[in-house]
Amino acid sequence: MYANQVMFTLGPGKRSIADKLFDQFSPAIRARKGFKSVTFLGDDTVGEYGALIIFESKEDADATFEALSPQLQQAVVGIAESPPTRRLFEVLEPKA
Repeated sequence: MYANQVMFTLGPGKRSIADKLFDQFSPAIRARKGFKSVTFLGDDTVGEYGALIIFESKEDADATFEALSPQLQQAVVGIAESPPTRRLFEVLEPKA
């Protein structure tokens, strides 16, 4: 499995804006091929928000980011301090 970590900075005290973005993108994320789970993240004191999204394969994670990234970029224009960033991780599952 693979995980997309997508983060963006809105600034302190903007949780309600982040919540609206999460509500907006959650259905599209959950509908993607290979979707396993999503956890939304936030640190309201510094205004950093994002998501950790697990997929069955690297291809599914890559395809989802490529498909939804332009929409996210557009959604945060004028409200984010910088463009969203993505990191891709392999999900490691210990045997014990």
